[in-house]
Amino acid sequence: MRSPVPGQSPDGELVSDSTPLLQGAPQAEAGEPRSDRSGGGPSARALAPVCCSARYNLAVLAFFGFFVLYALRVNLSVALVDMVDSNTTLANNRTSKECAEHSASNKVFRNQTGKRYKWDAETQGWILGSFFYGYIITQIPGGYVASKVGGKLLLGFGILGTAVFTLFTPIAADIGVGALIVLRALEGLGEGVTFPAMHAMWSSWAPPLERSKLLSISYAGAQLGTVISLPLSGLICFYMNWTYVFYLFGIVGIIWFVLWIWLVSNTPETHTTISHQEKEYILSSLKNQLSSQKSVPWISMLKSLPLWAIVVAHFSYNWTFYTLLTLLPTYMKEILRFNVQENGILSAVPYFGCWLCMIMSGQVADYLRAKWNFSTVCVRKVFSLIGMIGPAVFLVAAGYIGCDYSLAVAFLTISTTLGGFCSSGFSINHLDIAPSYAGILLGITNTFATIPGMVGPVIAKSLTPENTIREWQTVFWIAAAIDVFGAIFFTLFGKGEVQNWALDDHHGHRH
Repeated sequence: MRSPVPGQSPDGELVSDSTPLLQGAPQAEAGEPRSDRSGGGPSARALAPVCCSARYNLAVLAFFGFFVLYALRVNLSVALVDMVDSNTTLANNRTSKECAEHSASNKVFRNQTGKRYKWDAETQGWILGSFFYGYIITQIPGGYVASKVGGKLLLGFGILGTAVFTLFTPIAADIGVGALIVLRALEGLGEGVTFPAMHAMWSSWAPPLERSKLLSISYAGAQLGTVISLPLSGLICFYMNWTYVFYLFGIVGIIWFVLWIWLVSNTPETHTTISHQEKEYILSSLKNQLSSQKSVPWISMLKSLPLWAIVVAHFSYNWTFYTLLTLLPTYMKEILRFNVQENGILSAVPYFGCWLCMIMSGQVADYLRAKWNFSTVCVRKVFSLIGMIGPAVFLVAAGYIGCDYSLAVAFLTISTTLGGFCSSGFSINHLDIAPSYAGILLGITNTFATIPGMVGPVIAKSLTPENTIREWQTVFWIAAAIDVFGAIFFTLFGKGEVQNWALDDHHGHRH
């Protein structure tokens, strides 16, 4: 469980744990000069406080950026219920009779001034799925561009473009279903660059022993965006009409863009208000990890087994994630006969749990590395195992609870919450193995990880022609098996050190 002696591993990898320790961390091992680990002496960390620091300001602004991003992504799933003529959906009703009705049948007055469209279930599926067809295209190009020109403008304009397109959603819906599908695909193109761009920025901003904290804070915004936007979208649809869902979140996205452009810089060197001490702390902690190569080592990168370990883990995790996000609510609606969208707060509870877990796991992961000297690879693997096998167990359990709706919600919440551990596991391992190319690596892994969102629901539908509990058990078992396989694969082949191909002299190691 302890970190290996810093230096080079047998296969020529530079151990990334040889980085500045947090204040109060254990002393260097015998025979190792303290200055080798501190990157500027024992006071380096003390002179770079957390409060009001440029790197944590970046994390907070990124947090709100991903909050907006996911609000823009999930608001359609709620608004679509009000956009569709209820008489159209009745013809394709697949509700099972195995369980008694849970939903309240009494009608409550609500605003119904929004225009309705006659879209059947298949059309609705195309509308919701079209986002991913744009999203998957810009992952790798986004990572490459961010590695060349920086992630600030790419991330900013990615979210701005998505926000502007969101404002035009009511107009596109009026034009026709084709226009709406194209618009959602364009939103996907904009969102596709955001995660690789953020990873590329953190490669220049995140001291290695603060990566878990900084990245978990920034990406946790996605979960809180889901938590807030689900019930808020429902309330807007209920008291106003569905068009205001898109107007509100679109305007919020534009406001965030203005703040992002004004307050953020690509690197510590170009930041105008960062303190000299913080700049030196960040730069010294990364001095042995970044490459100045102009060209990207594509061949060595694609031959790297640690990269493919992340690819398999990311794909596997997302299969279960999208199963929970899209299929379990369907299961509760059509099998347990309770429409989760009738209670937006309840549907958001699992993502609130995941948000808390992401914040907590980031703190714990860096504490284990800094204070207890756990190796990076050990922390990444343990957190990935918890965050992948845990959700798999509770997903399978959800298929065997019969008609107990309360237990279904409990299992969904536990499963989604445990998934938050992965934010300090494989999700940020790109920065451990190749910080200079982290944006490109995330683009590669997220390309594969988007596939489950596209094919998972289709496969599930084909496996549930009669819509019985037994058929849904098969769906959950498949998702769980994929998740467990990904966890085992990453445990066997994942690494926590900078790979030699990601350094300036990587060719020299091969001679």
